[in-house]
Amino acid sequence: MTAPDPQAAGRETADELVRRLSADDAAGVDELLAGITEIRDLVFVGAGLTTIARAHGRQLPPAQRAQASTRQLNLGQLRDRHRGDPDGLRTWLRRSAEEVLVLRALREAAARVAG
Repeated sequence: MTAPDPQAAGRETADELVRRLSADDAAGVDELLAGITEIRDLVFVGAGLTTIARAHGRQLPPAQRAQASTRQLNLGQLRDRHRGDPDGLRTWLRRSAEEVLVLRALREAAARVAG
């Protein structure tokens, strides 16, 4: 039996976090984040969220893409400040998931304007 791929597991958890947040399931978000106890696992979820955010950000018009890039840098600084603090990293994950929702909304608005 092979061990689960931590990167794939992190991406799946990131997708689930965004899904719960977009469903306005605050209790579900809290439950999911509380269940991630290892710093390593928190970081893999964050990597998954970053991948999602960057993919959405690349689809934005240039000015919004630049703003999204700045917000990603700010999220990276938040992560770095809480490198050894699981609760701080959970805050980073929540804010990163919120950023994914913002980027999706911006992308949808840009598509409506362009189309």
